[in-house]
This record gives sequence, structure tokens and C-alpha cells, in this order.
Amino acid sequence: MPKHGKNYRRVAALVDPDRAYAPDEAIALAKEARFAKFDETVEIHLRTGLDPRHADQQVRATTQLPHGLGKVVRVLVFAEGEAAREAERAGADFVGSDELINRIQNEGFTDFDVAIAQRELMGKVGRLGRVLGPRGLMPNPRSGTVVDGDDIAKAVDDAKGGRVEFRLDRTALLHVPIGKVSFGDDQLLENLATLMNAINQAKPAGAKGQYIRAATLTTTMGPGIHLDLGQVTTLAPSV
Repeated sequence: MPKHGKNYRRVAALVDPDRAYAPDEAIALAKEARFAKFDETVEIHLRTGLDPRHADQQVRATTQLPHGLGKVVRVLVFAEGEAAREAERAGADFVGSDELINRIQNEGFTDFDVAIAQRELMGKVGRLGRVLGPRGLMPNPRSGTVVDGDDIAKAVDDAKGGRVEFRLDRTALLHVPIGKVSFGDDQLLENLATLMNAINQAKPAGAKGQYIRAATLTTTMGPGIHLDLGQVTTLAPSV
């Protein structure tokens, strides 16, 4: 098993592995424990009590973080006519229909972060599932990326402005970014509160026992910081 480098070991020594930190303390500590030369992403990882094998215990939803994610989001839109023009005016990076579908299908083009589809085009876009699905890029109504033509501009604005999707993985975990270490502590805390509120609202009907069992805050390169479960699950977003 490879050993951690000296920089990681130095910052890991700042974290008490036996302590559950309050969210604001964890955020401050995560920023203190940064050592990479780039602007690391701050992430939260949640272990749930769900069983991903059951359809009624799935979690997949989106929420708009008040302070965004601190990254440039490349948006591709499958649209035609006026909806395509609206997407271009809203700042979409790639807009088109058949030509984009063919480029993805034949050339494997996936140089974008979010794909949005005009609802009427999903019959064509659906055949891209094998390419886009494994990469988490397939438009889906549940993630707000399959919309009517009149809603294309808003969907692009949301994607560019800090919408984040969370989805239960095969091991019953949720992994979600909440911003960058360059954000202010209050900004990260507000993003975290908004996300936790959305995750609580997305609790599936088939959930049994304890919904969220453990929470860990970390940065791209930094050590994991265990969170006080009672405090993180009851965070309230600012009104």
C-alpha cells in the first residue's frame, strides 16, 4: 500500500481522527489543512443506511448552491429552432441537434460538464446512453436536464450558476462538492446547509432506519474530517 507524502502527513496531523467536528470547525480546519498549489474542491461524503439494490431507496436530485461551485461549467444543449437560440443567448458552450448527436456518437466527444436536452429531442438523444450514461452526462428529467423549449435558458443559467447533482452510488454513498477552498467560511457553510436541506428532502420513501449514518468533509488532496452527524444533518439554509 503506497504511503502518503510528507505534505499530506503534515496536514493530517492537524485532524483528530477520533473527534466529530462541528460543520463550521471542519470547514475552517479543511482550509487550514490545504497544501496543494491549485484551488482545491471542498467535498462532503455521506454514508447512508439505504440499500441501492431497491428502487424505492434511490436518491437522485439537484439543488442550486447559493455561492456556486467556483468552477467554469461547460454546458452542451441539444435543441432546435428558437430553443437553440435561447440556449446560445444564455451562454451555452455547445448548441445543436443532429450534428452534436453524431459528433458524440461517432467521435466520442464528451468535452463538457453538463448536457441539457430539449424534451422533444430525447427520442434522438436517447441513443447516446452508452456514451453519456457511464460518464454521468446523460440528460435526465430528474436532474433538471430534460426541459421544454421555453425552459432552456433557465436550465443553462442554473447549470452555469452552481447547480449540483447528488446521486446514491452502488455502495450507498453520496459524494458532493460544495465549493473551493478559496471560498469564505460562511460561503462554504451556506452551500453545505443548502445541500443538506436538499438531501433531507430527497429521503426516499423506502428508507429504513437511520438515513445518514456518517459524514466526512475533505478537500481534493486533504485528509478526511469527521463531522458531528447531529449538527450537519440539521443545518438550515439561510433565508
